Amino acid sequence: MNYLSGFTEYRRENQNNSIFKTAMASDTDWCIHLHAQQPVTGRIVENEMYEVTIDTRETGQCTMKKTSIKYLYPVEHQEKILKLIKKNDKKVKKLNLEPTENFRERHFIKNKTLFPLMKEREVLFFTLLEGDIIRGLVQDFSMFDITVGLKGGVPLTFLRHSIYDVKNKAGRCFLKSFQQEAQDWKKSDLYILENPE
Repeated sequence: MNYLSGFTEYRRENQNNSIFKTAMASDTDWCIHLHAQQPVTGRIVENEMYEVTIDTRETGQCTMKKTSIKYLYPVEHQEKILKLIKKNDKKVKKLNLEPTENFRERHFIKNKTLFPLMKEREVLFFTLLEGDIIRGLVQDFSMFDITVGLKGGVPLTFLRHSIYDVKNKAGRCFLKSFQQEAQDWKKSDLYILENPE
């Protein structure tokens, strides 16, 4: 059986991780960007399966669905990140897309596509549903979210339900809809052929 070296171990250790667990355990405020709303700043005080409760600077405690969140990062990185996320895909923004709770309707990236892209430090351009463009290197991923190192390695984590598209500098698409046939992970040096001819 052919396989990606290190992928099974990585998935086993990381697939159930969540940025909300990380944020809740941290001793810092987080900047949380929401779909069709202004960002909020505060601490995550409860983390349920589909909802989080945030103690915000703006309005105190509020509970919201996780699908309403686009991305988040420690508030200490706010100034740098706001400078780095300038571009916005106007065509995507005009589509007025919203996150869906229906898993099958999302723009999905296979884990075995992400893993070699992370290990080989491929610069990627993630476009989110509201047109936000996040450029950087994948640092980590789970079944719920993807952490990208922006310029200078500044970390930003976005929720997988927020994704519209992902491409490299050459415009190669890495969504499941394209990779089902392209299977670029098989072109990686990490892809091991157990019985090469």
